[in-house]
Amino acid sequence: MAPRAIISYDDTLGDHDALMLGRILADAGASLTLAYVRHTTQSERSQELREEHEAETLLGRGARWLARLDVDTRVVVSPSTPEGLRQLAEEEDADIIVFGSDYRTASGHVAPQHSAHSLLEGGPTAVAIAPADYHSDGAPRIHRIGVLAIAGDDSTLATARALADSFGATLTRDERRVDLLVVGSRLEAPYGHVLLSARAQNEIENATCPVLIVPRGVTLDFPAVLAHAA
Repeated sequence: MAPRAIISYDDTLGDHDALMLGRILADAGASLTLAYVRHTTQSERSQELREEHEAETLLGRGARWLARLDVDTRVVVSPSTPEGLRQLAEEEDADIIVFGSDYRTASGHVAPQHSAHSLLEGGPTAVAIAPADYHSDGAPRIHRIGVLAIAGDDSTLATARALADSFGATLTRDERRVDLLVVGSRLEAPYGHVLLSARAQNEIENATCPVLIVPRGVTLDFPAVLAHAA
């Protein structure tokens, strides 16, 4: 089954980068849900209706950016953005949560924002992070995919191979200049959860391309849609 991806979205510039990465994942066959986490509800009915409308309008702008794609939208109410996204991922049986980088990140570089950091410490889904200003590249192409996996981590390699087959891309463990980096979790991580090694954290901090961090033991099976269409 093709992966299901949730894009964390509140209409910031970093979230526009997440939209672009979501589009790339959709090209590889993933289905998309655009999610906005509200932190409070209002006791006054008219104010609550107004804020509900504003949330739906915000998501509508993001969905229009992804106009050619079939995108679901969801408003989640939770005091914590990562917990709200985790809850939605469990409800939707989602495989990936997509983020932009922290707003202070230099253009072209990757830095997990707070919500992404929380899900990288034991989260139950893969986490994808776009570089800052990724949306400025009108049509990013995936030609080379890097993979960072330790011995015994077959699921990360299998995920990277599935993506390479989908994009018709080259898979490499050695090249530094790649268009997508797939990173595995530590073998000490609970099955199905994300937990990074110090080396993986360092590679992510040095990345200049989107990063996909895969839970331990979980293979994301992307259909070879682009390779077949070429």
